[in-house]
Amino acid sequence: MNLKFNKNEDYNKLKWAEVQQKLNKIALGGGKKRIEKEHAKGKLTARERIDYLLDSDKNQIEIGAFAGYEMYEDHGGCPAAGVIVKIGYINGRQVIVVANDATVKAGAWFPITGKKNLRAQEIAIENNLPIIYLVDSAGIYLPLQDEIFADKEHFGRIFRNNAIMSSKGIIQIAAIMGSCVAGGAYLPIMSDESLIVDKTGSIFLAGSYLVKAAIGEDIDNETLGGATTQTAISGVVDHKAQNDQDALNKIKNIFNKIGTFEKAGFNRAIPKEPAKNPNEIFGILPASRQEPYDMYDIIDRLVDADSFDEYKADYGKTLITGYARIDGWAVGIVANQRKIVKNAKGEMQFGGVIYSDSADKAARFVMNCNQKKIPLVFLQDVTGFMVGSRSEHGGIIKDGAKMVSAVSTSVVPKFTIVIGNSYGAGNYAMNGRAYDPRLMLAWPTSEIAVMSGAAASKVLLQIEEARLKKQGEKITPEKEQNLLNNIQTKYNRQISPYYAAARLWTDAIINPLETRKWLSIGIEMANHKPITDRYNVGAIQT
Repeated sequence: MNLKFNKNEDYNKLKWAEVQQKLNKIALGGGKKRIEKEHAKGKLTARERIDYLLDSDKNQIEIGAFAGYEMYEDHGGCPAAGVIVKIGYINGRQVIVVANDATVKAGAWFPITGKKNLRAQEIAIENNLPIIYLVDSAGIYLPLQDEIFADKEHFGRIFRNNAIMSSKGIIQIAAIMGSCVAGGAYLPIMSDESLIVDKTGSIFLAGSYLVKAAIGEDIDNETLGGATTQTAISGVVDHKAQNDQDALNKIKNIFNKIGTFEKAGFNRAIPKEPAKNPNEIFGILPASRQEPYDMYDIIDRLVDADSFDEYKADYGKTLITGYARIDGWAVGIVANQRKIVKNAKGEMQFGGVIYSDSADKAARFVMNCNQKKIPLVFLQDVTGFMVGSRSEHGGIIKDGAKMVSAVSTSVVPKFTIVIGNSYGAGNYAMNGRAYDPRLMLAWPTSEIAVMSGAAASKVLLQIEEARLKKQGEKITPEKEQNLLNNIQTKYNRQISPYYAAARLWTDAIINPLETRKWLSIGIEMANHKPITDRYNVGAIQT
């Protein structure tokens, strides 16, 4: 291996080590002391509950681990948005689990908590995936109630989704393992089956203090809405459990008897390892986001050996399209080529840029995958569409619209991996968050923004200088440099993978070496839901 490869490898491994270090801290939730307090009550933590519930011999993935990262420092922080979401298996059946983390503000709901819960329900709805709620929450975080209570995508949407999922036959099981108050009480009771843990679980519309204030009644919380009350007297809850482990065992028993459902029927063969060593991805991927590299080298280390069949290899070369297999699953790959290429006319084309011919090719390929019922995988490292008079005269807007339309109306499941750049309209055309990827995943090298930090900083500097000059300020070279430094610092923070993951623009920052695992679990998840909509090729402009 050459010196450049070794430098890239060191840089990218350090980037992943940084991610892992942050994840380890996030996994502690509200901290070791609060974990000890939960244990003292005889309770497991949210992560311990999920680990106990899911099959230990099967892969599992965590959604939104970075949600809320550095967003609520004035309120003491909100690690993982105060709720843990994992996709795994119970008795071999794939499920999604949502567990309130009582070590974080007693499991209270911040605005990002609501967004993350809605994302979990969206995954369940999109994929007909059974969902389990492990409830332990003090309700809405009152200092931020105006950002989570009243709008369409706020707290109330959770219960609306409970009803929608029931109407679609999507299994919902809820265990009340701590506090469950006010409007939050509807979530477990609107599920198909509910459980409550004796002495530690309680559920009521108003706790004892509010009851006293409202109607003058003196009553303790256990008598008001504890396990015995809600199972033997009110009949609100279906099962009483002696402790956390007993509740989780009951959930396992429920899933041990559930029948099978119709699948989508995506093609899967016996999995093969990639032909080339995936570990080499770290050395191939440049440390600089501006430096070119060959996307074929990445594809060779992601797909099963001897499975890649390229589509229109000699046309529209800044996008690579082709059929392949990942862990045995048939997929269609749309990937940005990052090295400079030469088209059939002998003209040089910039890597990472989408040209008219590339957009046309990608649109046709997406149509083909829909006709053949093949899931799509987008490998993003895109700076945007080609600009300039030549591109405009060649109809770049028309061809770009064709690609965006093809991606928008696709009915097969789509998955997006942000490897590097994800800028401007390129984010949209390459199946960004707004285009409903079943999973949107980022490598530690990813950047999501309207444009690169260097370009944006120059534009923002011009705007700021114009504003200051209007106010009569003189811009010295030193002041200009200070302005630029401040702008670059702020913008670079906003384009980092952590900023995107904190706001759930992506579902996770993943180790590049685990990309195959994430995609395989994702396609298996998507296979739970049969495709009933017909792909409308006529809707795509030609």
